[in-house]
Amino acid sequence: MRNIFLLFLSFSLINCQSERKKENKISLINLSKLEKVQKIELEENFTDSTEIGLKRKFKINLKKYRSPDSVYVEINLYKKAGTNWIKVQRLEFLKDGVLSCDPKIEDFNNDGFNDFTFQSSIAGRGANTIRKLFIFDKEKLKFIKNSENFPNIRYNKELNCIDAFRVYAGSQTAFAKIEKDSLREFANVEIYDDTLKVKYISKNGKEKLLKIEKYENGYFHRFKNYKPLIEDVEYNK
Repeated sequence: MRNIFLLFLSFSLINCQSERKKENKISLINLSKLEKVQKIELEENFTDSTEIGLKRKFKINLKKYRSPDSVYVEINLYKKAGTNWIKVQRLEFLKDGVLSCDPKIEDFNNDGFNDFTFQSSIAGRGANTIRKLFIFDKEKLKFIKNSENFPNIRYNKELNCIDAFRVYAGSQTAFAKIEKDSLREFANVEIYDDTLKVKYISKNGKEKLLKIEKYENGYFHRFKNYKPLIEDVEYNK
């Protein structure tokens, strides 16, 4: 009987020590999480309530945070209800830790509602500004998933589309249309190795060479049309 009691006592002590270790471990984890939360810093705060979407009916707020292990952006969209703002959407994205967000509001699809972009990174030794694009659609922001593949993005009035300007050892003006939640490139003009090429790209991705010619006027020229070929003189100044 005495042996059974001692065995039970030993088991209870072991179990108690195990529970204490577990509690200490949980406390350390919670303390670590608390320390990380305390180190999160707000680096940028942008708000617009007059231009985004349906003007003066929606408000957007972007905040950039830096934590010990990442930099991220939080975007909240609000809709006006009487004198109050009701949150209708929240988005969160990782971001590079070097550049500011440089948020911009403008119409990218010519529907009369202003859309939103922010600078997410940079490439090509600073020549390619990478932005995430959000189209205001059905009272929400629709993230265009491959928008970061189109550097120096802008709305193209000439073709009622979006164009981009890619800079590398040469340069390429890419023309694209918004289809659902992505951009589909349908044409481009490339200058590389003293040669200019104009290509058309079908919906299934098949490329057709429309023009190829010697080009010795420099490598970094942007175009606002591909057929006919029209150089963007203002941009290239």
